[in-house]
Amino acid sequence: MAGSTANFTRHFLIAMPNMADPHFAHALTYVCEHNEDGALGIVVNKPTDMMLSALFEQIDVSPGAAGDLGHTPVHYGGPVQVDRGFVLHRPVGNWQSTLAIGEGLGLTTSKDVLEAVARGEGPKDVLVSLGYAGWSAGQLEQEIAQNAWLTVEADADLLFETPAEARLPAAMRLLGIDFSRLSDDVGHA
Repeated sequence: MAGSTANFTRHFLIAMPNMADPHFAHALTYVCEHNEDGALGIVVNKPTDMMLSALFEQIDVSPGAAGDLGHTPVHYGGPVQVDRGFVLHRPVGNWQSTLAIGEGLGLTTSKDVLEAVARGEGPKDVLVSLGYAGWSAGQLEQEIAQNAWLTVEADADLLFETPAEARLPAAMRLLGIDFSRLSDDVGHA
């Protein structure tokens, strides 16, 4: 697909049922950045057993005013840099290391955002993950062309206001598809 200018930033990637890669089976991934160098996304529907309070302890942040947020699960964001925290949040705010995605969303990798969350002064909406999904130049376009993913423009509210287990079916509904009826041979004529 050389010369293609497809840009999937701010889109959801919905893994097709035949997705062989166990990292992405039944995954809903939010694409934070997509350009000629490749793409970066966060899997947003795979909460782990680790709670935010445990992550705060690991990085020496006192969960002072985090309140209920401390009981929020940390998500598996993807297979790259799984020891590193990625915070998808809105509003964007002013943090040390933030990728402004658009629509008021940011992806921050610096510790200051988590310190603010722990103090109760962080962004209104946060989704904390360990790791991210990455694609080299042209790789995502190729996978989409091979029917590995369905794509749909993302709804930021779905990220923060829908429970993790309901995000994939909700993203499917954005496409007008009932996930339970999607079979392995969709897209093959």
